[in-house]
Amino acid sequence: MASSKASSLDEDKNPEVGVKPTDEDPDAEFGGHEARRKLERRLLRKLDLRMSILVVIYILNYVDRNNAGAARMRGFERDLHLQGTEFATLLSILYVGYILMQIPSNMLLNYIGKPSLYLPACMMVWGTISILTGITNNFVGALLTRFFLGFVEAAFFPGALFLLSKWYKRSELGTRTAVLYCGNIISNAFGALIASGILNGMDGKLGRAAWRWLFYIEGAMTIFVAICAMFILPDFPATTSWLSDDERRLAKRRMAEDAGVGDEGETEAGGPVAGLWMAVTDWKVWWMAVAMTSQVVALSFNAYFPTLSATMGFNPTVTLLLCAPPFVFTAIMAFIVSRHSDKTGERFYHIAGPTLGGIVGFIIAICTMNTAARYVSLFLMANSYSGFVVLYTWVSNSFPRPPSKRAVAVALVNALSQTGNVAGSYVWPSAWGPTYRNSYAICIATAGCSIAMCYIFRLHLAQLNRQLEEEEREKGIPEKGFRYLL
Repeated sequence: MASSKASSLDEDKNPEVGVKPTDEDPDAEFGGHEARRKLERRLLRKLDLRMSILVVIYILNYVDRNNAGAARMRGFERDLHLQGTEFATLLSILYVGYILMQIPSNMLLNYIGKPSLYLPACMMVWGTISILTGITNNFVGALLTRFFLGFVEAAFFPGALFLLSKWYKRSELGTRTAVLYCGNIISNAFGALIASGILNGMDGKLGRAAWRWLFYIEGAMTIFVAICAMFILPDFPATTSWLSDDERRLAKRRMAEDAGVGDEGETEAGGPVAGLWMAVTDWKVWWMAVAMTSQVVALSFNAYFPTLSATMGFNPTVTLLLCAPPFVFTAIMAFIVSRHSDKTGERFYHIAGPTLGGIVGFIIAICTMNTAARYVSLFLMANSYSGFVVLYTWVSNSFPRPPSKRAVAVALVNALSQTGNVAGSYVWPSAWGPTYRNSYAICIATAGCSIAMCYIFRLHLAQLNRQLEEEEREKGIPEKGFRYLL
């Protein structure tokens, strides 16, 4: 740990990008401070426009993953002759492949440096697999398609988080992560609306059940967007061709200033194997993985949201339509909470607040079957995603360098946290309905555990910051260097 902290303060380690140029004006190479600000604004506008395609991809990523929940309401279980816990197994098996592939995928992405090709290629494959789910006729066939769907989908989210961390500073990352994760949240809102339209309008077309058309159409949409993404997504600062020389140098400088050392030199010095070793031997990675796993179990209601909405007693079409407003509200709140977290540089309380709100929602759902109260509880539950978005950002912030380690750390935390989805698939058995009191109690316990672990993590990072400050005093460094965000 000591060597890691020392290296984070070593600002001369990568002279190519140089954190402190020797010129009197540190921005002289960009034409001065004001010229740099204009160049930086132009660079960020370019990036934001191109990165916005990630939101669309994430919407389709989650729609393809969660459309089984909507299909369940229109004969999916009946046509595949599913019994007992077989439907829950179909949900959970996806995360087995999802967990296995995330770390190798991010290591490969960091090595090849071409996310504009790698991520869309994976997207086309999972769109094809989603289409194949629509032609299955039994449990085994559906099980295989769901497993391989997770195997390929694993490339996207940790890869997208890593891509963002290669371009944006820590003070910018929370908002961008929130915008990205809004793709997840929006998919819960509009995925239900799209599913409702397909399931109502396509039943019996060409002799195929409506739920089969759901997989066909959504899979085809995914492939189309993947082709577009190849021409839109950026690569890494050193491998992106559409940047000017000044923009490329500034992109590298920004990341060097933010982490105290340049990304590109560290990538070559560390290498993927060294990055893997540094990540798996850092206990902070495992601690945050457990904290996120607990949070994911608490959010397991997501896959069963149409089922929980159905407990209010409306018909299937209205039930799906009622799924949208809670997640529209959550998307807005996630952006507000994450932006405020970026502006204040504070993470923990922005995680704990929405999570506590979710706990209140679980308690309301336990206490009453009143329609209005239960609908309010769905809003509170869904809004706990606002804290989860900040938690993802906090993970990226807490492992700033080298990039080879950050790539593995982000993937490892996300991969291990998905075990919560495997467990969460079995938290909502039909036998516990319609009240699902036992399910809500499990969510309350795991949400509380996540808050407690995040608080301990905050205390540890505060201690590391004090040690960094002491090192600066001992070395006579007058300027404040890198600090962990709390």
